[in-house]
Amino acid sequence: MDIKVISEKQNPLLGRKEYIFEVGHAGAATPRRDDVRKALAEVLKVPKDRLILEWLRARFGVQRSRGSAHAYDSKDLVNKVVREHILIRNGLKEKPGKAAAAGAPAAEAPAPAAAKPKA
Repeated sequence: MDIKVISEKQNPLLGRKEYIFEVGHAGAATPRRDDVRKALAEVLKVPKDRLILEWLRARFGVQRSRGSAHAYDSKDLVNKVVREHILIRNGLKEKPGKAAAAGAPAAEAPAPAAAKPKA
């Protein structure tokens, strides 16, 4: 997997650097989001838990994918700024339904009320 950073922009208001990058994956399928995060974190020299992939898109017929990533100054900023579904997508948070299903047994449905006989 070959990663090339196309643009880099500092965003001091949100405490992050914003990157547009391109991933070459000749002879292979589109790489998994986690694999791209790991490789991009090594290239940018940023801890993986502070690097968020916003989007990753593959083009038809071309063995390159383009994406956007944000490298935050602190882990606290990641939790304050990043939207919940993006955190779930990056593996930094679990879906609310999964946590409830794994932690507690399913509640039984209430029994239907008995029908009153008509007089």
